[in-house]
Amino acid sequence: MPLIAQVAKRLLLPVTILFAGMVGLGLLVTRVADQAWPLTAEDDVNRTLETNRDGPLNVISEIVSLIGSTPVIIAVTGVAAAILYLKLHSWREPLYLMLGVTAQALVFFFTTLVIDRERPGVHRMDDSPPTSSFPSGHTSAAVALYVGLAFLLFTLLRRAWAKRLAWLLVLVPIGVAFARLYRGMHHPTDVTASFLNGITCVAIMAREVLNRAVDWAVPARFRTARLKAS
Repeated sequence: MPLIAQVAKRLLLPVTILFAGMVGLGLLVTRVADQAWPLTAEDDVNRTLETNRDGPLNVISEIVSLIGSTPVIIAVTGVAAAILYLKLHSWREPLYLMLGVTAQALVFFFTTLVIDRERPGVHRMDDSPPTSSFPSGHTSAAVALYVGLAFLLFTLLRRAWAKRLAWLLVLVPIGVAFARLYRGMHHPTDVTASFLNGITCVAIMAREVLNRAVDWAVPARFRTARLKAS
C-alpha cells in the first residue's frame, strides 16, 4: 500500500473520528446537558478557585501554564524529537512524538471552530486567545507531549526505577490543567476533554507508529539509516 494511503487509513481516519467525537462531546456540554448536573456546578468550581487566589500561587500557576503554551510545546517537542533520533537512529520514536502533538493540535483547533463556548465568568488572569473555551489547548498539548514522552521512556528504559520515574512526567499536564482552571481560562469540562484528546492521539500514534509490527512504506533513505544503526 502506498505511503499516502497508509497515512490516510492508519492516521488521518482515526484522528478524524476523534475530531467527530470531540465535536459531539462539545455539543453535549454546550447544547444538550449544559443545564444538568454536574455541568451546572462548573461555575462554582471556577469561582472557588478565584476567591482562593494568592500571590505565590498566582506566580506558580503562571509558570506552569506557560509550560503548556504553544512556543514551549513546539520547542520541547522539537528538542526531544531531535535527541531521540540522534540516540536511537530510528524515525519511529521522534515521529510518534511529533505526530501525537500535531494531531491533538489539529483536533483542538478544528473543534474550537465548531464549538463556540464562552470562557468562565470570573476574572481571567491571562489574555483570552481568539478561540473557544472548549477544549483547553494548553492542557491538550501538555497531555500529548508529556504523557506521550512518559509512555515512550517507559518502553525504552530498562531499569524498573527509571520506568516508574518516567511516569512523573504525567504530573506536568495535570499541573497545566489546574493552572488553566485557577487562572480562570477554562471550565473543568474543557480540561477534561483535553485529556481525552491528548491521550487518544498518543494511543493512535503508539499503535500505528511505534508498533514495529506495522509495516510502513518508509522511503529508502530512512531504511538505510536504520540498517546502518543496527
